[in-house]
Amino acid sequence: MDEKYDAKKVLILGAGRVCRPAAELLTSISSMTSRQLPKSSVTADFEEQNCVQVIVGSLYLKDAEEVTKGIPNAKAIQLDITSHESLSCWIAQVDVVISLLPPSCHGAIAKACIELKKHLVTASYVDDSMLKLDQDAKSAGITILGEMGLDPGIDHMMAMKMINQAHAAKGKIRSFVSYCGGLPSPAAANNPLAYKFSWSPAGAIRAGWNPAAYRYQGEIIHVEGQKLYDSAAKLRLPDFPAFALECLPNRNSLVYGDLYGIAEEASTIFRGTLRYEGFSQIMGTLVKIGFFCTESTPIFKNGIRLTHREFLLGLLGISGKILPESVIDEKYITDRIVALEHCKDKDTAVKTAKTIIFLGFQEPTEIPSSCKSPFEVTCLRMEEKLAYSKTEQDMVLLHHEVVVDYPDDHAETHRSTLLAMGRTENGKTTMAMALTVGIPAATGALLLLANKIKANGVLRPIDPEVYEPALDILEAYGFKLLEKIE
Repeated sequence: MDEKYDAKKVLILGAGRVCRPAAELLTSISSMTSRQLPKSSVTADFEEQNCVQVIVGSLYLKDAEEVTKGIPNAKAIQLDITSHESLSCWIAQVDVVISLLPPSCHGAIAKACIELKKHLVTASYVDDSMLKLDQDAKSAGITILGEMGLDPGIDHMMAMKMINQAHAAKGKIRSFVSYCGGLPSPAAANNPLAYKFSWSPAGAIRAGWNPAAYRYQGEIIHVEGQKLYDSAAKLRLPDFPAFALECLPNRNSLVYGDLYGIAEEASTIFRGTLRYEGFSQIMGTLVKIGFFCTESTPIFKNGIRLTHREFLLGLLGISGKILPESVIDEKYITDRIVALEHCKDKDTAVKTAKTIIFLGFQEPTEIPSSCKSPFEVTCLRMEEKLAYSKTEQDMVLLHHEVVVDYPDDHAETHRSTLLAMGRTENGKTTMAMALTVGIPAATGALLLLANKIKANGVLRPIDPEVYEPALDILEAYGFKLLEKIE
């Protein structure tokens, strides 16, 4: 990376999948302004710049080098953020910091940014510990821009654009409904679950146990974590009728009433997670069978390394019996699921049996000794069997539906949809999830570099000075928003 006197510098902390799209956008902004991005006050500021220089810091240098490989004006460094001296040394050299590390790391980074008066961008939720730094950030004259990813991030921008436009036209929000899902593209949804994991499945599986709350036509609905899969509802989006989807409530939707300023007017406030139809029935049945039990069970005692087949038979209540391998087939597993009353619907039992076989639980292979619970065994199987190949693409689908009542007694339904697919170039695929998190984070850094965000303190992208130029850049990058009013 050549040092250029007038170049802006950004430090990206964390060298995971999200990092490369962010680094690529930042380093290519000067060349993109003339051919791809629309002429705007944001991009104009970079036309005179030689480039934006990016430094990628990771605990493991090889990870940072892998991310920056082939990207002009990007360099890799080894950086341990627990070393305040080392962290401060690098932050002092840049204009903006982007943290793509886990949320637990943001506090130390934010405090260093405040000390050195440097802006910070994250894609993580703004939690209470970050909010407590608001006054310190204001006093330092810096901006800490959180929730600058997909969900949270682009969802805020789309929502506030719709809500503010409705309010500007004297409308009141009657209903706000939002759906978001990271899914395999239809071509990659080629297993019984119609789902794949782009990273460790443990977090995604645990999300299926979170309790949820939302408002529906004035009534507050609470869903217990263990009943979340049972609450899934079929969904068809008017503009994408080919997708057979289902929706699960996503945690506490009620907080978005206050965040978006619609708590007093909207009788329905709902945020949901999207999956392909049938996912929740299968996952719910696997839960009832015991595949996701987190406690060490008797079948793991005495230091005996069981096979996956023995593990399966134990869960099906027939451990200790010696059965020929040919007996443990789809029909046998289906019949046991029904006999144990884990599933009332025969069709779901069949789909669950197909999933169990696809994951290889009928195989006589040994379970690794590192697995101490059914949950760990199942996560490892899913990580191995439900991974994307190098050329398979994932898909992100984000959909908002807002019903607006106007003073003249007419109502409108406003819809806004983002459909983003993974991108494959030269035999290498960049996941849509990485793009839709990394590009907004980089966009936040660009806005700060161009001095387009005047407010200091801890912010989310819910203010027009953030979301309006950010949406312009995202659309220019290739994230197309389909907007309709009926």
